[in-house]
Amino acid sequence: MAENESRILDQLRRDRLVSGSNVRLTPLGGGVSSDVFLVEGDAKCFVVKQALPQLKVKDHWPADTSRNRVEYEFLQYLGRILPGSAPAVYTLGDHYFVMEYLGTGYQNWKSLLLVGDCQLQHALQAATILGTLHRVSFGDSELARRFDTTRNFHQLRTDPYLLTTGRRYPDLEVYFEQEAIRLEKTRECLVHGDYSPKNMLIGKDRMVVLDGEVAWYGDPAFDLAFLINHLCLKSLYHAPLECGIEAMIEAMMKAYYGERKMELVGLRDLDSRTARLLLMLLLARIDGKSPVEYLPSATKCDFVRNFVISRLSGNDLTFNRVVAEWFASLQAQFRP
Repeated sequence: MAENESRILDQLRRDRLVSGSNVRLTPLGGGVSSDVFLVEGDAKCFVVKQALPQLKVKDHWPADTSRNRVEYEFLQYLGRILPGSAPAVYTLGDHYFVMEYLGTGYQNWKSLLLVGDCQLQHALQAATILGTLHRVSFGDSELARRFDTTRNFHQLRTDPYLLTTGRRYPDLEVYFEQEAIRLEKTRECLVHGDYSPKNMLIGKDRMVVLDGEVAWYGDPAFDLAFLINHLCLKSLYHAPLECGIEAMIEAMMKAYYGERKMELVGLRDLDSRTARLLLMLLLARIDGKSPVEYLPSATKCDFVRNFVISRLSGNDLTFNRVVAEWFASLQAQFRP
């Protein structure tokens, strides 16, 4: 047993969550920010997640492990407003928490997208969950207090994605810095912060959202841009094949805005913020601290760089325009 596994098991025993010698820990995919284990024994079966003080990436990327509490409380909240959309959480320990093991029968949405399984219903499920989260939590002063986690959001998102990328593009740095300031001052609703297909499981007629450690009471445009960014990059991954992702994005945004029931003025403002963040996040996933692993081609990475650099300084940015130009550019460069 690895040293960290042994340490976690000892902690679980001290906290009386397991006992005896017949306990097995199996590492699960925890991404770059946490260790996640399936715990089996004593007729029990659950998942334990422990935040890491240093993320497992090439760059130096420290983060406060108190984000375990943030995730625990976020999953509690999401499960309460949308039963079944999050795993049940059981115990919050010292730098770890315990949650439900969903078992077999679920597939990761990112894995499905990477093999070309791009179903409209999955996009609609993701849009409904996100729209409901943002609508129900909008203007909630108690949630704003509980998820006053800008420091955590800065460590895990603003600095590694926006500020780091800006420093690597001096001609664009001012845009990234201004956006970072604007973003961290915005307080509208509860934001997941890592709303990505890798954090969504599909099966048994439902979608389950995981990994709420970046949850923050802030700007809903971040969640929208973060998700659309991943879908755009999957479309680039599949190019020159066309897998229907453009239609998924269109349907998803329509469903999201329908769920939010926003006034026209607010919708236009959110649209503009989402468009600008989308451009920045596209470049960040190529040259920030957390580059995507499935775009090794220099040609495709340069496509993203050229697309963003040529548009980021524009004043008339709208979401529909950015997305339409992305897919038109894909068509022009990669498809016969």
